[in-house]
Amino acid sequence: SWRRSAGAHVSPDAAAAVELTDGDLGSYRAEHPLSRVMPLFRELMGTFATDGEHLLAVCDAQGRLLWVEGHPGTRRRAGGMNFVPGARWSESAMGTNAPGTAVAVDRPVQVFAAEHYIREVQRWTCAAAPVHDPRTGRLLGAVDITGGDGLAHPHSLAFVQAVARAAESQLALLAPPPTAEPDLHLSVLGRDEALLLTGTGHKIRLSRRHSELLVLLSRHPEGLTGDELLCFLYEDESVTPVTLRAELARLRRVLGPDVLMSRPYRLAAPIDSDLATVERRLGSGAVTAAASAYPGPLLPASQAPSVARIRRRL
Repeated sequence: SWRRSAGAHVSPDAAAAVELTDGDLGSYRAEHPLSRVMPLFRELMGTFATDGEHLLAVCDAQGRLLWVEGHPGTRRRAGGMNFVPGARWSESAMGTNAPGTAVAVDRPVQVFAAEHYIREVQRWTCAAAPVHDPRTGRLLGAVDITGGDGLAHPHSLAFVQAVARAAESQLALLAPPPTAEPDLHLSVLGRDEALLLTGTGHKIRLSRRHSELLVLLSRHPEGLTGDELLCFLYEDESVTPVTLRAELARLRRVLGPDVLMSRPYRLAAPIDSDLATVERRLGSGAVTAAASAYPGPLLPASQAPSVARIRRRL
């Protein structure tokens, strides 16, 4: 994580930027899927946070804090480092920290004191776990507990993991049935190069890099910035944004100008994949059905850090 932070040119003395304020923050939170499980988070974690002088925090998939609640004094101290709703605490912006790193690596993370990349944050300890859409497997964000040395215990990590799983179960109960068939279907399991099936039945064999890009974009329908894609694909490599833009331009020519959008980079057409099918079945507990739909590892030849993490997790 520290190597990724250094590769993203994060300063150890950086301050978090507040990207969403007032009305923008309120409307974004109201529309975010995790708003539906905030009552559950408060029920499971609220008293623990307040009584222990900790904070309950929830971020989106880009590491932006949406809710920060808990002990009033702890909230005031956290406000001094901009650990506040609307602030961006992604790993690429604020270095190693539990909510930002949890969404970066898509797994539970606990960060103790001096393990934080930013010096000002090294007085704190935090644990966070990612939360996924139970139907699609898409990363929605992370739930986090932040405080002092009292959280420096393995139970803190187990606690937020259990809360995240409870949230996914609640979302599964609340999820409406799918309303539309996807326009695109991506086959990425057990093959080094993805096969894309369009709504018209046309099959497109993609290059390895384009396969990696579509895996990432299909998991982030809200879109990804160029910096986020650089980190997901190259991490420690010295690759310029120009190289990435050239790859995306070539992918746009393959897909068509109306499929791949920019600012942020995202797919305009609904897409499903064999990867998402396996994840949905695993998420619902249908292990045998998931195994029957699993022909092999995700893009086994891919060295892209984010793809490798998804492959290991699956």
